[in-house]
Amino acid sequence: MVFKRLLGSLGVGGPTVDTVLEPGAALPGAPLSGQVYLQGGDADFDIEHITLELVARVEAEHEGGESEGVLVFDRFTVGGGFRLAAGERHSVPFSVALPWETPVTELYGQSLGVVLGVRTELAVAGAKDKCDLDQLTVRPLPVQEAVLEALGQLGFGFKSADLEYGRIGGTGQRLPFYQEIELAPAPPYAHQVHEIELTFLAAPGGMEVVLEAAKRGGFFSEGHDAVTRFTVGHHDVEHRDWNTEVDGWIRQLLEHRTSHGSHAAYGHGGHHGHDEHHHASHRSGPGMGTAVAAGAAGLAVGVVGGMVAAEVVDEVGDFFEGEGDEEEED
Repeated sequence: MVFKRLLGSLGVGGPTVDTVLEPGAALPGAPLSGQVYLQGGDADFDIEHITLELVARVEAEHEGGESEGVLVFDRFTVGGGFRLAAGERHSVPFSVALPWETPVTELYGQSLGVVLGVRTELAVAGAKDKCDLDQLTVRPLPVQEAVLEALGQLGFGFKSADLEYGRIGGTGQRLPFYQEIELAPAPPYAHQVHEIELTFLAAPGGMEVVLEAAKRGGFFSEGHDAVTRFTVGHHDVEHRDWNTEVDGWIRQLLEHRTSHGSHAAYGHGGHHGHDEHHHASHRSGPGMGTAVAAGAAGLAVGVVGGMVAAEVVDEVGDFFEGEGDEEEED
């Protein structure tokens, strides 16, 4: 038994963990449910706690340029304080509430290129902790879907989406990062703007919609950014004329004659460089879903340290690189 305990402390013959999320995409602000399955090792072990961490791949700008890392943006303890006998099978059900600002990873089943994960940590007394990592898929709230669909119907095309480290000034943002969806301009606005950047900041009482336009310059003037913000509720989504409403937002944004904000207000300086491939559809087109299918592409990941512990970065980085979501090998 002593020898088995020694091996367990080295990660040999200890218990294993496997988390299974309920099928289907989750919703921001809604419960995320599943089961944590434990398999006992070669000896009895005390399970101190079972913790779920929500992790995201986030871009950050700094003086040296731009880098990517993994950020833990919420944490839940879902079990612990029991003994797992040798060879015993045990399951722990859980249901936790996702933050309202949880980024959207797909639209109409099409990936937006944003990667989230659920990391399970099994803390074992006298043994090496065990981890499991699962991809988290999140679909938009009805009001988010309505806004995106209206933009597609108006002719805007999906270019890319990412998560930016920083805060948007003057908003109720709660997470330390925000999602930025980049759109190619609709044909009527292509002469005025390079691209539109869209951010949703959802909360229980409603949602802030932040729009930024990279405006084109004229012969005697340089281009600049314009930013505007709108607030919408979660109710009455099906009975509003979203095409007209969103088109009014765009017109108001582009009518700004001077910059009302820039990326500096978003918590970092400088503007990202992106490919200028446009996937705009016509006003009578099928909407943003088709644009996403045409334009969405996975973003290359270059995981760096500094946001979370190095071992977490390595583990989550491997998962984001597509090397598998199976249990970490010791």
